[in-house]
Amino acid sequence: MKATLPTPHLRSFPSPTPLSFKLSFAFPETRRKSLSISSTPKGTPSPSLAYVPLRVTASSQAASAPTVNLTAIPTEMKAWVYGEYGGVDVLKLDEKVSVPEVKEDEVLIKVAAAALNPVDAKRRQGKFKATDSPLPTVPGYDVAGVVVKVGSQVKELKEGDEVYGNINMKALEGPRQFGSLAQYTAVEEKLLALKPKNLDFAQAAGLPLAIETAYEGLERTGFSSGKSILVLNGSGGVGSLVIQLAKQVFGASKVAATSSTGKLELLKSLGADLAIDYTKENFEDLPEKFDVVFDAIGQCDRAVKAVKEGGSVVALTGAVTPPGFRFVVTSKGEVLKKLNPYLESGKVKPVVDPRGPFPFTQVDEAFSYIETNRATGKVVIHPIP
Repeated sequence: MKATLPTPHLRSFPSPTPLSFKLSFAFPETRRKSLSISSTPKGTPSPSLAYVPLRVTASSQAASAPTVNLTAIPTEMKAWVYGEYGGVDVLKLDEKVSVPEVKEDEVLIKVAAAALNPVDAKRRQGKFKATDSPLPTVPGYDVAGVVVKVGSQVKELKEGDEVYGNINMKALEGPRQFGSLAQYTAVEEKLLALKPKNLDFAQAAGLPLAIETAYEGLERTGFSSGKSILVLNGSGGVGSLVIQLAKQVFGASKVAATSSTGKLELLKSLGADLAIDYTKENFEDLPEKFDVVFDAIGQCDRAVKAVKEGGSVVALTGAVTPPGFRFVVTSKGEVLKKLNPYLESGKVKPVVDPRGPFPFTQVDEAFSYIETNRATGKVVIHPIP
């Protein structure tokens, strides 16, 4: 099946050193230290879907910037495509997808890395087909890469800029037909920001949709300095960032978060004052109540029992029980720009699932893994050749 798109330009990425970090400290130097959450020994073949307890180790890693040929944009590219809704088996790697055309307010990105989100799976399953773009679809919301072409009305970005972002302004309303799980993707300039200098492409790719969701959710609750918050699924892609933003950006007085036994230390390393093992205790039975409960797992009926009177409950998934509320994140490059200093200073750190990054040829396996709901942080695809 051949899908139609516009025009970018090809660049090659050197084979990266296997990424052992998961929680990266941001340092401006060429080499940086990182906190590594590794669950599989070096040399493990394909990621398996079984859960393995995490351990935290220290490692160091040299940052490498890929080089891009800004003159050779092909007409066709490799991309993951599905022509019908369904399970993981509908995904196909197509080597002859047309490179997207660039509109006047857009840039063309040579994709270096992408990331999966639960919404990617729901979209592929047809959960919001009524508002989806037409099939066939190249999936993918999160992207990190290099600008290789700019539209006539682009004001700030230029060829050669390393950028990251969530390419869909509204996740459920007409998301792009041609997403980020491809060698090239076209994106509106206003949805992007320059990649934090201390992060590599794999780390940056895992941030946009999750960090925008965390930030907008906190803003919508009116969260502010001195307030307390309980984060359900604090080790997930959104939850791990809610913990950090609440503490480092909004000035929370207390952050509590839930996870399984093996991930409690991760919660503490992210800034949680109280790490709750949901396999051993019910958070709603705690005598302490919270100003905000951020439900990133789908337990709103229990979450409302843990909030103070007059407090707020954000429910990202599952049924909503009053006073809980749900929202659909709006992608904004301005939010990423605002948060870049916290990322570059190391106050807020990306968390990449230790089973990844998954190579571009294993996007179907990455989808299967994220649908187990066992991922820690973000499931990243890298490198994308």
